[in-house]
Amino acid sequence: MKNGFCSLAVLSLAAILFAGCGPAAKVSPDKAKATTVSEKDEAGHSHEGWWCSEHGVPEEECGLCNSKLAAAFQKKGDWCKEHDRPDSQCFKCHPELEAKFAAQYEAKYGKKPPKPTEG
Repeated sequence: MKNGFCSLAVLSLAAILFAGCGPAAKVSPDKAKATTVSEKDEAGHSHEGWWCSEHGVPEEECGLCNSKLAAAFQKKGDWCKEHDRPDSQCFKCHPELEAKFAAQYEAKYGKKPPKPTEG
């Protein structure tokens, strides 16, 4: 009886732990997703580093990867509705912004950043 109870307890604990370990769905607002720095999104993008290689901005400023930041940008009126991203990070409407963020990367690493993988 004691052995069966222990097995049941271990299985219950495992079920609880693994319930939240699957890939998370994207969360509003819009395409942004709240993540912790140690988490990977559905595309396998790690948010551990300083630079968001997907979007070409510092990770802590990326309004496309973090729904809380996206909400803050939207609240301030800093949102490109056409491209669904912060206007201050919309390289499609403001190509000069890409150079501004690239300069931050170059100042930190002494080389050009990788091209953003998502436009």
